[in-house]
Amino acid sequence: MPGLIRGVARTAVVAGTATAVSNRVSRRQAGRWAQQDAQAAAYQEPPPAAPYQSPPPAAAPSSTDDTIAQLQKLGALKEQGVLTEAEFAAQKAKILGT
Repeated sequence: MPGLIRGVARTAVVAGTATAVSNRVSRRQAGRWAQQDAQAAAYQEPPPAAPYQSPPPAAAPSSTDDTIAQLQKLGALKEQGVLTEAEFAAQKAKILGT
């Protein structure tokens, strides 16, 4: 019986050691992969930003109805968030001729 217990104990020690070594190797590899991913991400360039395109210049209004329609379109663009307050003011000044 002592030989059986000794054999089981030895198997448990070997299995425990193998598990510990395997876990350590896995953690070390995961750390290396994380470093490689971080380095690769540091060298990647951010995607280029889309160039800003200003709205086309407004033509001189031919009548009051055209002026009102253009101002309404500008107001809608501002409400949608397409135009900022400064852009809205600049376009409105062009339409009104001021």
